[in-house]
Amino acid sequence: MADTPEDDDLIAGHGVVLRAKNGDVIRYDPSGLVMRLSDRVVEDLALRLPNQTGPTQSATASFEPADPPEGVDGWNARRDGDWIRFTARLKGAQGTRDFRQHIDGGDIIGDTNGPVLGILGIGGARAALANAGGADFPQHIVAPADDIGAVGHAGIETASKQDRFEHLREMTHEALVAQTILNWRIEDYGPLPLFMARVETDASTTAAELATGKAVDNLLIAAENLKSAAELMSKKAKVLSVSLDFALEDHSKSAIDYRDGMLAVMETISSGLWKLGFDRPLFVSRFESGLADVAPQPALDGQWELSWNHGDHRLIHSAPAYMFDLDTYDRPTEAARIQQAEMTAHAIANAETWKCPTLHLAELEGQTLRVTARANGPLTLDSPEGFALTGCENGAQIKTIAIADDDPQAVLLTLDKAPKGKDLRLAYACAGQPRGHVRDDWQDESATGVTLHRWALPAHLPITGGRTNA
Repeated sequence: MADTPEDDDLIAGHGVVLRAKNGDVIRYDPSGLVMRLSDRVVEDLALRLPNQTGPTQSATASFEPADPPEGVDGWNARRDGDWIRFTARLKGAQGTRDFRQHIDGGDIIGDTNGPVLGILGIGGARAALANAGGADFPQHIVAPADDIGAVGHAGIETASKQDRFEHLREMTHEALVAQTILNWRIEDYGPLPLFMARVETDASTTAAELATGKAVDNLLIAAENLKSAAELMSKKAKVLSVSLDFALEDHSKSAIDYRDGMLAVMETISSGLWKLGFDRPLFVSRFESGLADVAPQPALDGQWELSWNHGDHRLIHSAPAYMFDLDTYDRPTEAARIQQAEMTAHAIANAETWKCPTLHLAELEGQTLRVTARANGPLTLDSPEGFALTGCENGAQIKTIAIADDDPQAVLLTLDKAPKGKDLRLAYACAGQPRGHVRDDWQDESATGVTLHRWALPAHLPITGGRTNA
């Protein structure tokens, strides 16, 4: 059993009483105590009940010959309960494989091994941005069959309950993450899973509002639809990740308000998913820095607070947003959205070790500013740009920037004189600095033809030590 976290780390009225290595066992919320048994325990109980069968006593499947769907280049079709399963050559990058279609019709979907994987997302309007067109793997990346697609309901109406899937018309961040993983599997000759993608948004203006808004309700309905559709196929369902995309829309009064609001979002989602039978979700977020002098500062500082103080929630930042190109409307380009999805997919695949370099301390020693980071390896400085002093009242300027000789995870900034100011801070990739140039040694080749790096997260650090008062 893992250590039980202190209640102070959680949202009031919600928490964990007992946690095992494979997830929470007993949780509490305002309705009382809630216990969830593992699949193995449930299967053992099934064996002990009359007229029940366990996993080793299930009836042998009986297939009846059938015809493949009309107009499909398919063969080996057979009726399996309410499904027609068949082998076919269909449009898409998946090649010749097995597929299935419900006897009542509807879209053809991949007939895959393993659980149905859900990639969910929540946020503001920017979270609904999508690349036009369907998936490269049309039958392997689907959405609930409510004729909404992967984008969701925008907080306008309540989602409907569904137990079927349909193909996508646009590729949201979540759908592009699924496509990235499928491309990896194709290259490695690995099994191709079936993914359900759905992002829900609303018009909340603060993170606290988002935690109680319609987007959260609809996200949990999407998770329930994932489970229902998987059960209809006699499969299990698993939520692979939940994307968080809410920062630039936020107008919280302080960084702490933003952080606490996002903690509430994660706790509401975690509790709701747990009641549906899912494990603690992996939350993945980009770190937004926004445009110079436009982005809300509390949300920017709040993201940094959240990056190291997120309680017992599984939260990782896939990448800083400054590494992605914007179009003329200040939105990520189509290529950038693919790159964002690739970074999220890498973060999911390496969830236990993934860490973007994070700047934690800025300490002044005379005219030298030492910036200490936490990273997975030595830091690299691609360009002496991206840093600036804010709140400086005596005109001190940065002369040189270099990686420290005595610590590969520290950056040394040499100043022309000791800075002074009542609220003296060091800005990296924010507060007027559009991009940063500090990274670790991780890299990968993007499908868009560029090399991806794991850049450091933006930071706006108080400067400590020395004489910082005017």
